[in-house]
Amino acid sequence: MSQKNVPAYQRTCEQSGRELEANWVAGWDPQPLQTGDWVLRVSGDMVLKPANGWLQAVAADEVASLSASAVSLGQFQGQPLFVVNQTDGALAGLEPLLLRDVILHTDDAPVALVSIAVQLAHWWRDHRFCGRCGTATVIHARERACWCQRCEIPWYPRVAPCVIVVIRRGERMLLARSSRTRRPMYSLIAGFVEPGESLEQAVAREVKEETGLQVSNIRYRLSQPWPFPHQLMAGFFADYESGELVLQQDELADAGWFVPNHTPPIPPLTTISGQLIHDMSEEILADIAGRANR
Repeated sequence: MSQKNVPAYQRTCEQSGRELEANWVAGWDPQPLQTGDWVLRVSGDMVLKPANGWLQAVAADEVASLSASAVSLGQFQGQPLFVVNQTDGALAGLEPLLLRDVILHTDDAPVALVSIAVQLAHWWRDHRFCGRCGTATVIHARERACWCQRCEIPWYPRVAPCVIVVIRRGERMLLARSSRTRRPMYSLIAGFVEPGESLEQAVAREVKEETGLQVSNIRYRLSQPWPFPHQLMAGFFADYESGELVLQQDELADAGWFVPNHTPPIPPLTTISGQLIHDMSEEILADIAGRANR
């Protein structure tokens, strides 16, 4: 049976994650969900994945029930694309996957698409009513925002700025294991930016609070949106200056200095922490090779 002849809710986009994102045009459209539009289905922090691909075309008999949770993600292959929140859980034929597992452990996943989809689904769910007066909000006519007609104010998706840093000490770098996870995964020092802080000040404060160390030469490297639940991670390099490791136990279970290629398990390159560790490792190894060739 061809894709055109099956019920709409069974029609899927079978492109790989990379192909899907290459054909996705991110954006915002205030037009409502209609039969045949593409949808990425989620349920809370779960991504509901079809057997093939990640998207499905919405059926006529689903439009009414899904419209209240549908949020525009732009277009896919020239057709509207929405995220919809299935509050009743997974449908038959859909595999529920934790967003964190999709990002960290699923090969060829459309990481950027599922990340923004879950963030926007949470934002729409949490802003159905005005935070000032309690009136039900509506979709803004011109931009991605919930609009309170009574107060005449928009409620935009929340973005929380965070910093994350890899610290170098000679030929080693600091890796730490969170006290909030049982996985034997080591990552980097990170935290939220406080009101009135610059990003560099936040780096120095978070490092001091969590490890007792002083750092210098703080320099920006790269950034990444991180949907747990709505962070924008700004990644930095820094150099060890002084101090001994004194861990903030409610944040860190362990930390130590490691040389490149001899580290405990670390996050994949799809994450900003994995990329920062990789880039610092390359810098250290290049410096070692340069000294050896003198």
